[in-house]
Amino acid sequence: MTPAAPFDRVAESLLAFWAEAGIDAMLLDEPLDRIEAGKFVAPKPVDKKPPPPPPAGQVRAGPGGDIAAAVIEARRLAAEAKDLEALKAAIAGFDGCPLKFEGARQSVFCRGAADAPLMVIGEGPGAEEDARGEPFVGRAGQLLDKMLGAAGLKDRVFITNTVFWRPPGNRTPSPQEQATCLPFLERAIELVSPKMLLLVGAPSAKSMLKREEGILSLRGRWFEWRSEAGNLELPAMPTLHPAFLLRQPGAKKKAWSDLLTLTERLDRPDRGA
Repeated sequence: MTPAAPFDRVAESLLAFWAEAGIDAMLLDEPLDRIEAGKFVAPKPVDKKPPPPPPAGQVRAGPGGDIAAAVIEARRLAAEAKDLEALKAAIAGFDGCPLKFEGARQSVFCRGAADAPLMVIGEGPGAEEDARGEPFVGRAGQLLDKMLGAAGLKDRVFITNTVFWRPPGNRTPSPQEQATCLPFLERAIELVSPKMLLLVGAPSAKSMLKREEGILSLRGRWFEWRSEAGNLELPAMPTLHPAFLLRQPGAKKKAWSDLLTLTERLDRPDRGA
């Protein structure tokens, strides 16, 4: 007879994957008669009223909205932010990213040292981050902190994401959503003035570097990141996302190798190539 242990491990791995995806319940709070629920009920007529316009000076880019106008507004607000606190407030008040209206509790901007030599850029907030208002504070963030600490980088990083609101169901943010948030991210890079960027996960690496390769191809390699306006340029290294490492522990050695390579270059006196 085949032992039960392998099945148990598969089930445990599947449950961990669901938990990481934000699924925390499998039962409804109340019983549901699905036969009754499936019966057709004629909808009641609804007096449809057009949604109120956004406040003056704000642009809302919901589904099908004007992304170009939202990006212009984000650039204006970002440029007006003279420090990180002002930038955080500008992000919180920005209505141009559709994610803000798709169930997110609050904006999630950053944590870490305001003058850090290394900026870590992830994908977007998850459930724990959405609840607490800080990036990388869930299981994946705890693993990231352990790895940064082991590499001597724990107090030398500024951590943020490509988008500042949690995508529904922890899905990957769309290029349009990342584009509306990019002016704020670039302003953060300008204010922190890091020496290097660590791009965590495929969505971050592809968005920042404008490349289409998979993360296993991009990771561990040096690239030159350049801002949209061309006035900022920094060395950037993509690496594996800690959420992936939780599902594939065998890949941790690759991410660890990336961190060691980055740390060596960060601490090199001339920081040359």
